[in-house]
Amino acid sequence: MSGHVLDHLEARGLVAHVTDRDALRAELSAGPVTFYVGFDPTAPSLHTGNLVQLLTARRLQLAGHRPLILVGGATGLIGDPKDAGERTLHAKDVVGSWVERIRAQVQRFVDFDGPQPATVVNNLDWTASLPVLDFLRDVGKHFPVNRMLARDVVRSRLEAGISYTEFSYVLLQSMDYLELFRRYGCRLQTGGSDQWGNITAGVELVRRASGAHVHALATPLVTKADGTKYGKTESGTVWLDAELTSPYALHQFFLRAEDAMVGAYLRIFTSRPLEEIQNLERDAAQRPAGREAQRALAHDITALVHGEQEALAVAAAAAALFGRGDLNVLPEPILAAALTEAGYACLPSLPALPSLVDALVDSGLETSRSAARRTIADGGAYVNNERLTDPAAGLEARMALHGRWVVLRKGKRSVQGLLLSPEV
Repeated sequence: MSGHVLDHLEARGLVAHVTDRDALRAELSAGPVTFYVGFDPTAPSLHTGNLVQLLTARRLQLAGHRPLILVGGATGLIGDPKDAGERTLHAKDVVGSWVERIRAQVQRFVDFDGPQPATVVNNLDWTASLPVLDFLRDVGKHFPVNRMLARDVVRSRLEAGISYTEFSYVLLQSMDYLELFRRYGCRLQTGGSDQWGNITAGVELVRRASGAHVHALATPLVTKADGTKYGKTESGTVWLDAELTSPYALHQFFLRAEDAMVGAYLRIFTSRPLEEIQNLERDAAQRPAGREAQRALAHDITALVHGEQEALAVAAAAAALFGRGDLNVLPEPILAAALTEAGYACLPSLPALPSLVDALVDSGLETSRSAARRTIADGGAYVNNERLTDPAAGLEARMALHGRWVVLRKGKRSVQGLLLSPEV
């Protein structure tokens, strides 16, 4: 990485707030800086929003700095206050299992063996045995209540009510910075801009408790062109765990990125050179139908999260689904994931397979039998990418991929699956 890492992050659109830009620049220039970023296990997996922080840590490490990846076994038991209301408190053993799953996830994104090896830490290690009186005397005394009440999320919750548990979350997160400063010499915390209040509270606690001046850097929230948060679909959060969001679904999510935003996403989520990204942006503006920028984005993120072979496999599945490849060579898990994303209907295979007309209607590709007949006669109906033009045709057992899947397509873009089973 050439140039100063702070310039690199800014060029990638990854700097929203810095406590003291000049001081941080000087410290990062002086030598390796130990920094940390934290993730609370409030679910069994990290999501695409967390990916921004993991990649920021990766960029800082590549620039010669040492990452501490904190998985909040303690703060995850509490939950950061949110505008919508009180969080559900999960059982300790559930949170503990999520800690281990997330610990395994983060290890794919930073280097644990290089000259500045990463370390995963758990804040339960220094809170589980901490006496409450010591916590109140050594940490709580540094937090004026009027400042805590002035926090946006607290202020918005005061009328509806906020528990003392969530109100005190900022103390726990701030204590993490102080503890990591003392244990590892940590001098920088990174995180999302929605965490800026918590992050700067940690900076202030370190100053009050030790007299040291440490740093904070926040990345902007990743949004769509209309300003709404990016990282959710109609079915919910886009997870990094393949069991919760399939590699195919992850690939498709980024493949659908808006033309107006795909350049920003390439800067944030990929390591492609800025000049190449600018060329992809021009291509998106001049030839939007080609979606080359989106393909690059989807490939890079899928390869990063799930590996290069998986990225190539799901791209092949997407091409095959729309007639640009051989469906027969797709492994069933990838075909099933693709049809789950595209949509499928369950139909009985006994006592007989349905007619093509009925299949088009039952799958939702056509609204009536007469419309289905017209589509077939006009050459717009495909079964497993084979065009069928006889309205009297029926599905046959030989057509079932892996013995139970059929891919129906109307025209070039409308795809639905059929899952054939003896019972529905």
